[in-house]
Amino acid sequence: MNPRRAKDILVFGAAMVVLAADQLSKSWVQQNLLPGMPWNPAPWLRPILSFTLVTNKGASFGLFPELSWFYTLVAIVVIAAILFFYRRFPTDHWLVALSLGLQLGGAFGNLVDRIWRGQVVDFIDLNFWPLQEWPVFNVADSAIVVGVCMLAIYLLFFAQDWA
Repeated sequence: MNPRRAKDILVFGAAMVVLAADQLSKSWVQQNLLPGMPWNPAPWLRPILSFTLVTNKGASFGLFPELSWFYTLVAIVVIAAILFFYRRFPTDHWLVALSLGLQLGGAFGNLVDRIWRGQVVDFIDLNFWPLQEWPVFNVADSAIVVGVCMLAIYLLFFAQDWA
């Protein structure tokens, strides 16, 4: 298979999987959980993981909710930048393609929330050290963080001539 074609499939395939998982999970949470009330899928997970429906108009950690319009604009710019630059990256390495796909899908997931729901739906509630009292987040947020970390790993350990 053509390396460019494989890169396209990985980027857009990962983005679609993240977007679908994010939107399906948020839909399920909104239909089945009461806001602010933790639900534990397995009793033994309770000290570590709960699902708690919260909504967020702000940025990460709910900061600056009055700037919701700005975060919508930022998401659109990030999506446009990924779509514009991903083919111009000087590598076809699978780690870069997957990291961009995760970031793209996560950005789309939270953008869909901001446009159709007017706020971002969060529900993953971790509670273990060092994440005691960590803000509730969602699948899209996770994909963005993992994608950025994967890109950093590539740049630190695998990139040769990015200068």
